[in-house]
Formats: sequence, C-alpha cells, structure tokens
Amino acid sequence: MLAELLNPYQLQIASFILINIILAISVYVTLSSGQLSLGSAGFMGIGAYTSALVTIHFDLPIVVGVLAGAAVAGILGILIGIPALRLSGVYLAIATLGLGEVIRVIFVNWESLTNGAVGISSIPQISREILYFARDKGFNPTVLGLQNSQFASLSVFIILLVLTIFIIWFITRQKKSRVGRAFSAIQLDEKAAESMGINITYYKVLSFAQGAVLAGLAGALFAHVMGYISPSDFAYHRAVEILIFTVFGGSEVISGSVFGATFLTLMPEVLRFINEYRYIIYGLLLVLLMAIRPQGLIDINVLNWFKKLKRTKGGDVHGS
Repeated sequence: MLAELLNPYQLQIASFILINIILAISVYVTLSSGQLSLGSAGFMGIGAYTSALVTIHFDLPIVVGVLAGAAVAGILGILIGIPALRLSGVYLAIATLGLGEVIRVIFVNWESLTNGAVGISSIPQISREILYFARDKGFNPTVLGLQNSQFASLSVFIILLVLTIFIIWFITRQKKSRVGRAFSAIQLDEKAAESMGINITYYKVLSFAQGAVLAGLAGALFAHVMGYISPSDFAYHRAVEILIFTVFGGSEVISGSVFGATFLTLMPEVLRFINEYRYIIYGLLLVLLMAIRPQGLIDINVLNWFKKLKRTKGGDVHGS
C-alpha cells in the first residue's frame, strides 16, 4: 500500500520545495532587518561548490561537506556584510546581485578547481549514501514493501523536512527574542533604533550572515540531492526567483516565505505545458503584487484573520 503511494519523482519535487523554503527564509531573515539582498544565489553557489569539492577531494562525509558549505557562505556573508552597511535599499540589492554574478563568473573561469561551465558531476548523493548505510546495517527496503528508489527518496525528504522544521522553529523563536526585536526596530527606523542603544552594525551583519548561512546550507543540500551542479544553477535568475518566493508569499511573516516557495515550486510542475514562460509569469505576478498587495499574499492581518476564524469555529463547536 505504501509503495503505491510513494512516487520517487513526486518525493524529489517535495524535496526541492523544502530546499526552496530554506532559500526563501534566507531572504526573509535579511529583510527582517531592513536589508534587501539579492546575493542568495551567490551564497547558494558557494555552499554547493564548497560541499561538493570537500566531499569529492577529501572523501569526507556529506554532513561535514554541508556544514562546511554553510560555514564558508556565512564567513563570506560577514565579510560582505560589513562594507555593505554603507548601502541600503535598491543600492544594496544591486551590489549583492553584482556579487552573485561575480561568484558565478569565478565558477566559470576557475576551471582547474570548478571544472568551469561544464560543472561538477559525481557529487556524493544523500540518497545513495542512505542506501549504502542501510545495506551495511543489513536493512533491506523490501521489508517495508518499498523499492530502493522509493526508500532513498523518502529518506531524503524526511531529513530535509526535519531540517526545515528546525530552521522555521529557530527563526520563529529568534523573532520573539531580543535579536528579533532588534531586527524589527532597525527595519522600522534605523536611526531611532540606534538612539535606543541598539548596535546597528552588529545586528545588520548578524542578519546578513544568517541569510548567507541558510542560502549556503540550501546550496549544499541541493548539490547532494542532484549529484551535479554548474554555474548556470546560480545565475541572476535564481537570485530573482528566490526573492520572489518571499515577496510573493509575504515578507512580513515566515509563513509567507513557506507558502511562496511551496506555491511557486509547484506551479511549473502543474503548468508544465507553459514551463518555458515561467519567468514571464513570475514577472507578471511580481508586478501585480506590487500594485495590489505590496506586502505579499500573507501578512500579519491575514494570520490574525485565520486565528480569529479558528477561534470562532472552535466556539461554535463547543457551543453546539
């Protein structure tokens, strides 16, 4: 019964949704401190290439490679975040978009390390490592009535789901903490926040670095899910796509990023016959949103409305 329900292709799409949710949250974190960054694709590429090279050349476990990818992206985020403090708004967006393109060009031209435009293949895949580990432990997926591909795809999805839930929990908790309140104060009025004793430099760099770490983490996971990466995977259109995930869903609340990444990842699959026009559709959606709902589809008012509706229904049930 379980084998009939599990489709490896659908599980892979679900895994991509979770990776895109992490990418959307990376933009949400930087936006929460009032910084509009388009460098997510560049940091994603750094994470992907670092993890791929570390696991291939040093024969290290995938977990170590993923952590190294996230760490290197975070360090670069700090190094870029400090001089970027002088910029804000559209100037910061342009600078970070340029950074992403510089990183992509480095990937293309540093052929001795990155294999140039051809990309890197034979990257250790999480699914295969899980199958090898299961075999070493004497476990056979047929015990659960599953084929190897189904078991591997399901395992990858579960790992990504747990990781994504943890990230959402952490960012949600952080938003309610002193750090989150500092981010909100800076977003509302930077000068007023500084006059209240908030260390603007520290918190803006922290926000930028967190976004870089999450993007690098997503990139590393992407590399080990796909097994192949190339510079074209991290071009400027990927940066715009990641931004649209957050802007479309709603940049004020984390659930907006989750919804935006989920909806916009599924849309090309559902509307496969017009997949080649995806970026045109994205552009139209963005223009419509800016005109109708610049805050995105989901904001605090929408969430409060849902909570109120839920309480009302709960009251009706108890009353009856």
